[in-house]
Amino acid sequence: MCIHIFFHICFRAKRRKMADKVLPQRIRDLVPESQAYMDLLAFERKLDQTIARKRMEIQEAIKKPITPGKQKRKFSSFFKSLVIELDKELYGPDNHLVEWHRMPTTQETDGFQVKRPGDVNVKCTLLLMLDHQPPQYKLDPRLARLLGVHTQTRASIMQALWLYIKNNKLQDSHEKEYINCNRYFRQIFGCPRMRFSEIPMKLAGLLQHPDPIIINHIISVDPNDQKKTACYDIDVEVDDPLKGQMNSFLSSTTNQQEIAALEMKIHETIESINQLKTQRDFMLSFSNNPQDFIQDWLKSQCRDLKLMTDVAGNPEEERRTEFYQAAWLPEAVGRYIYSKVQQRKQELEQVLGIRLT
Repeated sequence: MCIHIFFHICFRAKRRKMADKVLPQRIRDLVPESQAYMDLLAFERKLDQTIARKRMEIQEAIKKPITPGKQKRKFSSFFKSLVIELDKELYGPDNHLVEWHRMPTTQETDGFQVKRPGDVNVKCTLLLMLDHQPPQYKLDPRLARLLGVHTQTRASIMQALWLYIKNNKLQDSHEKEYINCNRYFRQIFGCPRMRFSEIPMKLAGLLQHPDPIIINHIISVDPNDQKKTACYDIDVEVDDPLKGQMNSFLSSTTNQQEIAALEMKIHETIESINQLKTQRDFMLSFSNNPQDFIQDWLKSQCRDLKLMTDVAGNPEEERRTEFYQAAWLPEAVGRYIYSKVQQRKQELEQVLGIRLT
């Protein structure tokens, strides 16, 4: 059984990491009580590793057959058809067959009883068709020999087919959606090349209903015959109820959604703490030496402005009024205003769909 668990969250947000939840050392030094949070974070890491390992163990356990529990099922629940064929010469063409077929309204029973009059031993044949869940199919003999699969579920047959394609390198190296058939595939599927999407349709013609279980029995009327009663062992596949619970656990997203919401809240809180620490350092530096702090801050802002605008200049000259009374300044201002007007004009022309003159 193949279980795929996909979690896809489509947000335009930065990728969250475990490191984003760690408090910086300077905050831990400032707030000693924060060590309790770090201890919880270390415990969460160990817990996540344990849960991930247990989930993998459950997935592996689901793939393996599980011994049925003690839950009792009715005899008829294991079959979808049952046919008893008696001697046609003794009971005639209209009375020698007894058939039972499962219907939507069928009531399960613990056995079937068939009575016919007679005073001689009678040969009978029982045909039992098991009710496989999920349904199983008998594979075409040629394909069965090729894949080593006789009767299996459709998913298992598809898996065996894919393994054969992969092991024999039949997938086209350039057009991955195509399979280049070897001589065996050409004989079975009747084509030199086929798409992956065509496999289910082509495979449908090669699948048949499983063979029934056939039991030949002699009904003895001799009271001294020790073989009047016969017992037969039939292997059936039964899913343990625990398997359904494990599937539900693996496919459930309720807990994951709740955990994701709590994770988001933790990340937001850590970001808020870091911002508050930055603001605290800012205010603390100002309170310790306001004059030096303001000077350093203005220099930092000036450098940032130069980097953002990519304009070179002399800060010492630009802080004096004489710099803005130079002869070239009126022309520079005029050019700047003209460029802004032209830019605004182009924007209006695009919005209005007309050319302004």
